[in-house]
Amino acid sequence: MAVGDRESRGRKAAGRQLAPLAPGELTAPIVVPNTLWQAADPLAYDGGQPTDVTHLREFGLTDAGRNDAARWGALQVIPTKADYIVDLIRANSLWPLLSGLACCAFEMMSSATSKNDMDRWGMFPFRASPRQSDVLIVAGTLTTKMAGPLIRLWEQMPEPKWCVALGDCTVSGGRYKRSYSVVQGIDRVMPVDVYIPGCPPRPEGLIYGMLQLGQLVKDRRGHWTEREIGPTAPDDI
Repeated sequence: MAVGDRESRGRKAAGRQLAPLAPGELTAPIVVPNTLWQAADPLAYDGGQPTDVTHLREFGLTDAGRNDAARWGALQVIPTKADYIVDLIRANSLWPLLSGLACCAFEMMSSATSKNDMDRWGMFPFRASPRQSDVLIVAGTLTTKMAGPLIRLWEQMPEPKWCVALGDCTVSGGRYKRSYSVVQGIDRVMPVDVYIPGCPPRPEGLIYGMLQLGQLVKDRRGHWTEREIGPTAPDDI
């Protein structure tokens, strides 16, 4: 085929209009059932069945999230004193989730570089899966559109887990205070253990906050059933 013929056919193909899609043709999601693993407790995660609870505040008013005392598998047959030893291990092996929302995420990444090297204090490299993480570092501005996906990541993380608010926008809305599209502090939608203010927050501040989180884990050992599940902000704020 001559070069001119190919170019002519290409222009004709580019000029064709695609047929419009039928309504709802691409809106049906692909649902893959979980057949790879199951929890040691058959009542965990509501027995693997869909739940009607869609907000952490409503979930926190129930006892559904307080039935395992942070012990899994073989630890369920060991006396409760084993929790004290396990929590000492947890405090020195924090696994943050690889998740960033805005510019504070660059400061979070910088804390893991060779200059700062937060791994020296037992804060392991960031995990890409919420099922392999126990610390959610919310770094950046949380918009109302991203609040739902963030809570979904939080719910997919196994217990016990902790939340760190990094940066002014995450803590209280920051420069977007009273904005119609920004959540005025993530403690309005989920529990927070450590607040790290600053705009921008320094990597040293994040490392110090993670060290304080490790101390908090040691202080709370054996008392996971007393932790908050839903938002921790007072109602009058």
